[in-house]
Amino acid sequence: MFLRLLRRRQPHRLVLLGNGRLIRGFSGGFYLWVKGSRGWLMYRARVGIEWSMQFCADPAKVDRLRQDAADLVDAFPLTLPALADLGYERAEDLLRTPIEDADGVEAWTDSLFNSCVPLSHGNHQGILPSVPGEHHYPWPVKGADFVRYDDFQLWVTLPDGTHGAVAPVDRRGSGDGHVRLTFVPEGSAAAPTVAEAQDRGLMAVLPANSDVALQAFAQQVAPGRRTASGPLSPPARRHAGRSSR
Repeated sequence: MFLRLLRRRQPHRLVLLGNGRLIRGFSGGFYLWVKGSRGWLMYRARVGIEWSMQFCADPAKVDRLRQDAADLVDAFPLTLPALADLGYERAEDLLRTPIEDADGVEAWTDSLFNSCVPLSHGNHQGILPSVPGEHHYPWPVKGADFVRYDDFQLWVTLPDGTHGAVAPVDRRGSGDGHVRLTFVPEGSAAAPTVAEAQDRGLMAVLPANSDVALQAFAQQVAPGRRTASGPLSPPARRHAGRSSR
């Protein structure tokens, strides 16, 4: 098989910052911004269109996304006037114009209602062992990067050298250092075990004294400890505030 590497056209998208500024930049994440009484709010869309995927997108299906966005924006009547004040005057036309052809799909794909959140290159398109990007890793796992404790290592190196993701099996404060494998790449030695566990409604769990568990909890346990189970280290207890693992 012969592959050609082509330079892609960089989409010039507007992205909205949480402080209400509109800028042009590299964007990702399929979210919808609305203006509420307390400021800008962000909701995740049902689905979004990656720039290259517009060329296989059915206009009728994309139009359903437009209708979803219009329903949400209509529930927040401050949104359209606020976008107009920011200079995004085409917002209402985009929401009210049915999408019936490739031009309509292109306009929606590059609009503020499809991809409007500024992301770093790593979080957008990165590949482990660098930064895991949302293009390459399942969102239910990647999304944890934005809510996890800073001292929990979500992404780990597995014994065969591949990279995967893990989660604790109990809440912070339990003292349980076992970890559940939540993602492994195809071809990893652990992939058949994870697949079997999912088929049987079980979890693929690694012991607290495994290298993977020690990676995951490295910043929560005292240096030199041979198990991830047990009390938090003093720095981790301070980090947890009211919580303790």
